[in-house]
Amino acid sequence: VQLQASGGGFVQPGGSLRLSCAASGRVSNYYMAWFRQAPGKEREFVAVIKRSGFTTDYADSVKGRFTISRDNAKNTMYLQMNSLKPEDTAVYYCAADNTIIHSSRFQAEHYDYWGQGTKVTVSS
Repeated sequence: VQLQASGGGFVQPGGSLRLSCAASGRVSNYYMAWFRQAPGKEREFVAVIKRSGFTTDYADSVKGRFTISRDNAKNTMYLQMNSLKPEDTAVYYCAADNTIIHSSRFQAEHYDYWGQGTKVTVSS
C-alpha cells in the first residue's frame, strides 16, 4: 500500500485546513492515523481511526479542533483541522497498518505504511 498525503499549506491562526491521505489500494481493513513532526521535535500522534470508521481517538492537544474521517470506498482518509494554532505547525504524515493491535494504535513504530508528509504552517 502506498499513501499520498496532501492538503497542507499556510494558514493564519484560527483558520482551517483539510488534509487528505489517498491509498493506492484497498485499506478498509487498516487502521489509519495521522502523526506530525514539528522542527526539532519527535514525531507525535495526532489522530487515529479504526477500520470501520466508527471509532476515533485524538491527542489531547487537538481534541475538539481536529476531526479524522475516512471514506473506504475511495481508499482515502481525511483530517479536518479547525481553529489552528501556531503550535500546530508541523509536517503531517499519514500512516496505515492492517496488523496493528488496538492498544498500539497511538505509537508510530507500529505502522508499516507511511505517506510522504504534507507541511502545515500556522502563522500570522
